[in-house]
Amino acid sequence: MRSHLGPERVSERRACRVLGQPRNTQRYQSRRADDEPGLLHEMRLLARQRPRFGSGRIHRLLTQRGWTVNEKRVHRLWKREHMQVPQKQHRKRRFPGGSENGCVRHRARYKNHVWSYDFVTDRTEDGRQLR
Repeated sequence: MRSHLGPERVSERRACRVLGQPRNTQRYQSRRADDEPGLLHEMRLLARQRPRFGSGRIHRLLTQRGWTVNEKRVHRLWKREHMQVPQKQHRKRRFPGGSENGCVRHRARYKNHVWSYDFVTDRTEDGRQLR
């Protein structure tokens, strides 16, 4: 018996039954909450004020400001909008040499002028320790 839908089309009921999937999943359409633009604006504002805060601390600030929002939702929006905490900038330490106890880095002026070693201990061929 032929279906009235045509040779290549299958009914939604039959397709879902064959796949073992509920029909509701076929009809589901995601929708964004009405307050999402306002929430994103508030998140960006807080992230600009507090650049070292991540999504968890931003969530705490939002709840303090009166937003009733789930922490997982804030994290999901945080990731979707590619918001992230910037890498911490480390200050370069000066090379010790300005103080009395500092070591001064010499530049080689001629062959064999400056020597260095990159080991602390080693052993010679006959087994004696070399420091």
